[in-house]
Amino acid sequence: MFVAIASLIGAFIGALRARKANGKMLDMLQYAGAFGLIFAMLGLFANIAILRFM
Repeated sequence: MFVAIASLIGAFIGALRARKANGKMLDMLQYAGAFGLIFAMLGLFANIAILRFM
């Protein structure tokens, strides 16, 4: 669950960041994809840490 939520939050942040830099639609999609993957990996590591240490 953490992975999906983190991925969506990352995609949203990436799209906002590209929009703030006056990016076009493809720029927003690229930033959203990259940030989504990064946040998904962070969510995965957080999920593993929570499950391991509980």
